Amino acid sequence: MLEFSIKDAIDIILVAVLLYYIYKLMKESGTLNIFYGVMAFIVVWVLASEIFTMRLIGGILDKFMSIGLLILVILFQDQIKRFLVELGSHKRWSFLRNIFNHNRMELDADRARANVMPVVYACMSMAKSRTGALIVIEQTMPLDAYEHTGDEIDARINTRLIENIFFKNSPLHDGALIISGDTIKAAGCILPVSHADDIPRSLGLRHRSALGIAQATDAVAIVVSEETGRISVARRGELTTNVSSAELEHILSTLSPA
Repeated sequence: MLEFSIKDAIDIILVAVLLYYIYKLMKESGTLNIFYGVMAFIVVWVLASEIFTMRLIGGILDKFMSIGLLILVILFQDQIKRFLVELGSHKRWSFLRNIFNHNRMELDADRARANVMPVVYACMSMAKSRTGALIVIEQTMPLDAYEHTGDEIDARINTRLIENIFFKNSPLHDGALIISGDTIKAAGCILPVSHADDIPRSLGLRHRSALGIAQATDAVAIVVSEETGRISVARRGELTTNVSSAELEHILSTLSPA
């Protein structure tokens, strides 16, 4: 007869916590479907091999499990990269540092608020004048590869500077502006374009590019429509349209400070 000890209970609790943490990370990084698929396959494998002792299908699944990791890496390399970057990010573990450094946590929060408002004001102004804009805010995944496709700016975040970059006669207004921390890193950058079928046809290339960078990385992209003046935000692989200035401020305020 099997005995259930305290060690077994701790083992189950640790596995449950680990699965929950992985689920949370993959949900935030937009790779939740991979988690569901892997979990469903593992459940079928355990049922066939261990519970019902189905030798044929169990043997097939055992062979597949031996090469399953390699297949997952090949098929979902971009999503797995996003997940691993999220897992190893210094921002993910920064709460340990903040426990012992409360003043640093308050300083980071104040600095983040100071960086948010110039972006919000610039978006509000461009929305009123119907000036098209695409602003990308870097999170845990570096955007160096995309920065190199544009022109280096390397300037502190400034409302007037953002508006001038996207002025209709500016040579940089068609590309994306990339922000990292409290610095405008580059402008006129080229982003990957999303080919999702559920994007409304009324939305143009800027919206597809915003969603594309949000699907490829954990960055947050802000779009100001040149046709309607409405503000949209792409993050975690999803696009939210018609965002108010208050909602935009809230979204940006909840981002982790660099």
